[in-house]
Amino acid sequence: MLYRLRSTDGKFDRLEPVAFKDFSSFGNLEKDLEELIAASILDVLFEDASLMPIFQERQYQAEADIYALNENGELIIFELKRGAAGEDAVHQALRYAQDAGQWTFSTLQNKYNQYINSSTDLSLAHKEAFNLEHPLDAKEINKKQHLIIIGSAADDSLINAVDYWKHQGISIDFLPYRIYEINGEKYFEFFALPYDRHKNPSDVKGVLFDTNRSWDEESIWYMMENNRVAAFGDAKRFVEYVYPGDIVFFSHKWTGIVAAGRVKKGSIKAPDDETLYRDVEFITPIPRKGQAIKAMPFGKVSEITGKSFFWARTIKVPYLSKDEADNLAKELKAYLEKST
Repeated sequence: MLYRLRSTDGKFDRLEPVAFKDFSSFGNLEKDLEELIAASILDVLFEDASLMPIFQERQYQAEADIYALNENGELIIFELKRGAAGEDAVHQALRYAQDAGQWTFSTLQNKYNQYINSSTDLSLAHKEAFNLEHPLDAKEINKKQHLIIIGSAADDSLINAVDYWKHQGISIDFLPYRIYEINGEKYFEFFALPYDRHKNPSDVKGVLFDTNRSWDEESIWYMMENNRVAAFGDAKRFVEYVYPGDIVFFSHKWTGIVAAGRVKKGSIKAPDDETLYRDVEFITPIPRKGQAIKAMPFGKVSEITGKSFFWARTIKVPYLSKDEADNLAKELKAYLEKST
């Protein structure tokens, strides 16, 4: 809940609740909410809980809205409700979960290929996404299912139904959202499990950022030679997630972390419609074009930070705290200098 702070003689002395709305208040479709959640599920809403989206519902099909895998290969099933839905929505979601629990690996493989519009082995994609030592065996994927219902914070009937089934031993959770309209601007409030932890955008943080090698081998040199952290095409929005003072660790696919730089003060720049970048000051040695690229292996990064990252995205969540980022930068600098 959002409260407006009221004060008397410069002293905060009372709270005034701010009215909230949901997607249906603005005439938006449930599909709009689905696309918003799907686009933000990893890097914004669940920044400390790595999930690998593998499928979204198709029109006129009896399917949940979003399906994802966690690091253990368990299936996370999201059902989204834009406005008041009631207990029938939970019954519907339970049927989806029951159906999904019977899906074979082959079924999941086919759904994943439809989702990414490519023929990629699901086990290998999962291994790469979570940087596992070995891919999970087919029978280890979808051994367990978890149901998450996202709906309006004002939908008491839906909340009560979720609580009932949760107390019956079903792995189900309710995540509420609210929309506030303040001075003509709309704000989306979302509560992520388990403690709604999010890094404060104003806090200095560490960000593992992809060099775009999968799409363009030259992207790394665009960044290294111009002192930039950049992203391109549909992924360019990720540059908006880093702020002045943050430490960016450049993650080069199949290689490791190749450099670190501190984001400089100044605005985001857009040299063309397909590119966004911020200026950085490198604080470690950087690779040079035409020379062998030295890098800290991804496994060592996890060893130093004690974190398991989701490697398959432009930004490798979770973020690092300032102290964690400073320590990794120090270790990376020593590692790269020793390798020289």
